[in-house]
Order: sequence, then C-alpha cells, then structure tokens
Amino acid sequence: MKKLILSCAIILLSCICFAQDKQAILKVLATQQQDWNRGNIDAFMQSYWKSDSLLFLGTKGPNYGWQTTLDHYKKTYPDKATMGQLTFKILKVDVLDKTNAFVLGAWNLKRAKDAPGGYFTLWFKKFNGVWKIVADHTS
Repeated sequence: MKKLILSCAIILLSCICFAQDKQAILKVLATQQQDWNRGNIDAFMQSYWKSDSLLFLGTKGPNYGWQTTLDHYKKTYPDKATMGQLTFKILKVDVLDKTNAFVLGAWNLKRAKDAPGGYFTLWFKKFNGVWKIVADHTS
C-alpha cells in the first residue's frame, strides 16, 4: 500500500511540475507576441537560445545561430509597418521531460496591405530554470 501511495504522489508531482512548465512556455510565447507588437525585435529574440547552434528553419531552408536569426528578422521586418500585429494560436504544448518541450502553433500578421500567416513548431529547452527556443521551424 505504501508503494502505491508513493507512486501516486510521484505521478501527481510530475503532473504539477509539467503543468507549471507548460504555463511558463505559454508565458514566453505571450511575451514574444507583445514584444513583436511593440516593434521590438531585440526583445522578441530574448526567447531564443543565444547560441551559434540555434536552428531556424524557414521557407529558404535552415539557418544556424542566434545572431543570424536576429539579422534575418531585422532584414525581413525593417520597421513596425512590415512587422504588423502578430497573433499566435497555440495548438499544442507537450512537455517531454524536465528540460525539453515541443510546441505546435499558428501565426498571423495583420498589416495594412496583407495578412500573411502560417504554422510553426518549436523545440524548447530549459537552461538554468529558463525555457528557451532552440529550434524554430516556421512556414
């Protein structure tokens, strides 16, 4: 009986921890959306792993590196008008273990002349208690 109670307690604790991690990841994405909508790409990029190993996969293929990703965003979105208003629709957040999570979502930009959108998958990794995006596939 003690083993059963201990097992249930461990499972319950794991569920609580994963729920807290899911909320933390959703907060990262909400902050990203807010930073984008303020026209602040530098702040938006703080959610990404600041490493040469960061992977960003877009329509033109894979790119590596935090700085490369920042430069790409600044070239593609040089001002607030081209950035538009970003909205995310989060379809799935799977916390895989203590340090890895997968996110599936949709994005949409509302701009004066158009409203592009698409989907994204993100691999989050937890570093020193902070969730960071280590791989981003956006189409």
